Amino acid sequence: MNTTSPSQSRRSFLRTTTQLTAGLAGLTAGLSAFAADAAVPSVKDGVYVIGPIPGYSPQIGTLVSMLNYNRFTILSMTKAFTKQELDYLVDPKANTIGALLLHLGATETFYQANTFEGRQDLNDAEKKEWGAAMELGDEGRKQIKGNEIKYYVDKITAVREKTLAMLKTKDDAWLLAVDPEWSKEEPLNTYWKWFHVCEHESNHRGQIAFLKSRLPGAKASKE
Repeated sequence: MNTTSPSQSRRSFLRTTTQLTAGLAGLTAGLSAFAADAAVPSVKDGVYVIGPIPGYSPQIGTLVSMLNYNRFTILSMTKAFTKQELDYLVDPKANTIGALLLHLGATETFYQANTFEGRQDLNDAEKKEWGAAMELGDEGRKQIKGNEIKYYVDKITAVREKTLAMLKTKDDAWLLAVDPEWSKEEPLNTYWKWFHVCEHESNHRGQIAFLKSRLPGAKASKE
């Protein structure tokens, strides 16, 4: 019988991650040299190519390529939704597709504030703009509705454009640095924070796919 507790597993995972992170720091320096000697594809708009992107340090470019892919899939999935579909509640406790889209922007706004400015919370203006989208639940159901898809796309695109612009000013040392404020129990670095933004979007993409399959008149799901 496996007697390892969840907290022990988490500590082991993060310890291994920290060790790998130290190795990645050395690998980062080698990536530039490798690019000079090998036929490394130039990643521009290719959403199906994960790897370094011109204009970013190697590790950050790889992260950006994953963020780009996730966003591409979200926008492709939702581009044809009507206002009614964006506002549809599958049950009284659910979130709407529109609210989930706005939640992506709210979460990314928090990680911008934290990683680019060193803040541990949104400021008053950000809370006013993003509070309902961050918390979802009753406030989200009450406040986030009545908007066309363009509204949501414009909001989350503006947030993403800021992220990409700021990431161009950073390097791999910044990305790999461990945050002492967040590492009081286990080591946690900036790369994890932005990886979490990426996996968070993947998680809600799955929710949106489920909600899409439950819209009135939707065809039976094959997934």
